[in-house]
Amino acid sequence: MATQAGTATYSFTDKTILITGGAGDFGRAVDHRFASSGAGIILLDLNETKQAEVAAELANYKVPIASLRCDVTNVDEVKATFDRAINQFGHIDYVFNNAGYQGAFATTDNYPEDDFRKVIEINVVGVFHVLKTAATCLKQQGGGAIVNTASYAGVVGPANMLAYGASKFAVIGMTQTAAKDLALHKIRVNALSPALIGPGYMWTRQTELQAAVGSQYFDTDPKVVEQQMIQSVPMRRLGSLEEVASGVAFLMSEEATYITGFNLEITGGQ
Repeated sequence: MATQAGTATYSFTDKTILITGGAGDFGRAVDHRFASSGAGIILLDLNETKQAEVAAELANYKVPIASLRCDVTNVDEVKATFDRAINQFGHIDYVFNNAGYQGAFATTDNYPEDDFRKVIEINVVGVFHVLKTAATCLKQQGGGAIVNTASYAGVVGPANMLAYGASKFAVIGMTQTAAKDLALHKIRVNALSPALIGPGYMWTRQTELQAAVGSQYFDTDPKVVEQQMIQSVPMRRLGSLEEVASGVAFLMSEEATYITGFNLEITGGQ
């Protein structure tokens, strides 16, 4: 699904952003938002087919593009990929630390141990690898900005999402600590916590798997679950991928230069 960029609010001309999970729903929207604002894009992902699709879309913006395969759970691969990116672009100004895995949907007593480990490995250890490597690079360059993808699931623990919720609480905690550690190096670190965002793969998967759990919270029909979830939002609609991208753009922009350690909730009032 191609994400069409809206009118660019901020200028990122001559800047470079590295985006992990760059071929996923959130990553793709941010790719378009920053490319439309003049930034060079370093797109990291494991899905090389989707990467190629996104890179082809971004070519229309006439900005520098690099599409690199990277497994964030492998720290050596993360470091090597950052080195390749810097060698190609000369500098990295922003890092959208976004790669993640939604995990299984099950009640706590039924949650699969192997999936719990996988969620933590990607969403916590992987985020740490990128955060540490980005901090080292940006410190050497004299500053920059990092935005970590957390989730409203890391603010209010969600039913049937034990591992995902735990991992996103951890991301918010890492963001707050890293912001303190890196402030004197002119590196801002913030988090973004979307709630119900769609359409897209994660939204569809979430409604289908919540329905399959058969818990007290949701119907067994995914279409009914969709309505149950939307009715929990005061604004009575899903947030859009473009609205998530706008949040990232704000946190990276010159309008947010005194904001660090903040978790921006994009929730429609939840």
